[in-house]
Amino acid sequence: MAAPSEDALRRALAARKAAVDAQAEALKALKVEAGAAARRLQQAVGAGAGGAAREELRQAVVNTLERKLFYIPSFKIYRGVAGLYDYGPPGCRVKANVLSFWRQHFVLEENMLEVDCPCVTPEVVLKASGHVEKFTDLMVKDEKTGTCYRADHLLKDFCKEKLEKDLALPQEKADEFKRILAILDDLSAEELGAKIKEYGIVAPDTKNPLSDPYPFNLMFQTSIGPTGLSVGYMRPETAQGIFVNFKDLYYYNGQKLPFAAAQIGQAFRNEISPRQGLLRVREFTLAEIEHFVDPEDKSHPKFVDVADLEFLMFPRELQLSGESAKLMKLGEAVSKGTVNNETLGYFIGRVYLFLTSLGIDKGRLRFRQHLPNEMAHYAADCWDAEIECSYGWIECVGIADRSAYDLKAHTDKSGVPLVAHEKFSKPREVEKLVIVPSKKDLGLAFKGNQKMVLEALEAMSEKEAFEMKAELETKGETNFKVCTLGKDVVITKKMVSISMEKKLEHQRVFTPSVVEPSFGIGRIIYCLFEHSFYTRPSKSEEEQLNVFRFPPLVAPIKCTVFPLVKNQEFDDAAKVIAKALTTAGISHIIDTTAISIGRRYARTDEIGVPFAVTVDSATNVTIRERDSKEQVRVDIDEVAPVVKQLTEGQSTWTDVSAKYPAHVGPQSEQE
Repeated sequence: MAAPSEDALRRALAARKAAVDAQAEALKALKVEAGAAARRLQQAVGAGAGGAAREELRQAVVNTLERKLFYIPSFKIYRGVAGLYDYGPPGCRVKANVLSFWRQHFVLEENMLEVDCPCVTPEVVLKASGHVEKFTDLMVKDEKTGTCYRADHLLKDFCKEKLEKDLALPQEKADEFKRILAILDDLSAEELGAKIKEYGIVAPDTKNPLSDPYPFNLMFQTSIGPTGLSVGYMRPETAQGIFVNFKDLYYYNGQKLPFAAAQIGQAFRNEISPRQGLLRVREFTLAEIEHFVDPEDKSHPKFVDVADLEFLMFPRELQLSGESAKLMKLGEAVSKGTVNNETLGYFIGRVYLFLTSLGIDKGRLRFRQHLPNEMAHYAADCWDAEIECSYGWIECVGIADRSAYDLKAHTDKSGVPLVAHEKFSKPREVEKLVIVPSKKDLGLAFKGNQKMVLEALEAMSEKEAFEMKAELETKGETNFKVCTLGKDVVITKKMVSISMEKKLEHQRVFTPSVVEPSFGIGRIIYCLFEHSFYTRPSKSEEEQLNVFRFPPLVAPIKCTVFPLVKNQEFDDAAKVIAKALTTAGISHIIDTTAISIGRRYARTDEIGVPFAVTVDSATNVTIRERDSKEQVRVDIDEVAPVVKQLTEGQSTWTDVSAKYPAHVGPQSEQE
């Protein structure tokens, strides 16, 4: 085969260069459009823009995140699976930094006991917790295609679309839709179904009619072992692993209350129709705390540290009256009974400090109290930390006083008492309820069901027991519901003796209450991405540059090192600085590409790197701060200590710029 001529090579190279130039121009145009869209996004979120505008603008942020590999759909080459995502290198680092700060802020600060439990959970555990029976969402099906949808999502989307797009909507109807959105989580299956029919809501894709709503269990079922006889589930939360280990943790802690246990791990929920990116996924990371406390004393010694915090709170009274969240002082909210107790209030305050330290905008963070019917019957009080983003207000942290429900449920199911003890300095005389069933009479009356009736009698509360005693004394018999039999039975006076007896006790035995803060890490991270994102013009003003203003605390890379020009002396100095940064434990990258220094700055600003070191001398260099673009000049051996102080919060940029001379030189930022 003949070698190509010189002219042919020249033409091929010219064509190659033209293609590269065209690709560069296309990329530049894409970045300009992304920047413009991002600016519109910031304005839209602040102004409460309509759904279509928010969706268009949100895409600019998501495109940047995916292009810079913060996260991408899982199994992308096979067209992906809804609700599953992979974190790329910068996303992994942001997530690791958030979790590291979570451990520092909660586990270390409160001397919590951290555990790590399996993801696969036996069915008996989740039956005791109520998940097998009740961990459901209401689902509707397209009656022709069988496609499934979450019923509440369809109603929510319908109401929002009407409010945003129907300019002729009567005020009465607008108020009705707003009220439905406020109480959506309160609606029963029957109420949801009635509203779907009333408004004529159909399947979004086909416009076919929908089935009535029915419950769908969200847990992934599996089997443990080769026989398939032992049923298990992928855990829907990490909390149950802590509850079942309470007895051992209590003894490990020296049998003292209060104490807290914490766990970070994966959880799994088979979402009906996952959407909203990282906000609603099928596998996700939870960070959960179970703070065990005496139900008779829910004060907290450190509540005073957070009592003066003031932030947006949304108590149930404001929600039900159609009002907005209001600024409230945490101490006042607890003293007035808006927040049930000091321990719950303390964790609300600590959650607020955690989220704002990460970079969440204080003005777009609120704490919403659960409505009465939204709250579990056993819970004393529940609040959600909600963060506003382009999807609206998103629940990211739940803070609940769950009373003693969980430990009692596992005690009843396992037969192992999950209790705490308070030893008295002197014996105390107390009145105790004494229930003595007559096994003989119960056996004659109920034969094979004797044990279930006996256990139900012994499990009666004091109130139930004395109501039965009064009924037996007046009528001689009473109807008694035995849950395990699923029916009422007749109890006669000779079948049971009920009395109060005085006893000397040396200790009090009780089931602790639990205050549980539960953090959806993926949701927090996505809201942080949006809150940190902004654009600014390049020096030429021909394009808009994307920037993530991550605090150094969570930035994926803390520092970049740039030799100003390709020069052996500068390269050697950069290696010395890089080695010092590594020794100091500071994540960094060296960029020795031939593009302009301004372009290199812009490239790292786009992934949120807070500081850049430019090597333009063998003895001293400049450090640039991302958001102000200011630079100071420092000696090479001072770079690592200065950057370490900045990234660990020991110094601010104001401190550094006051100590070191400002740099104003030829390093133009042609970004």
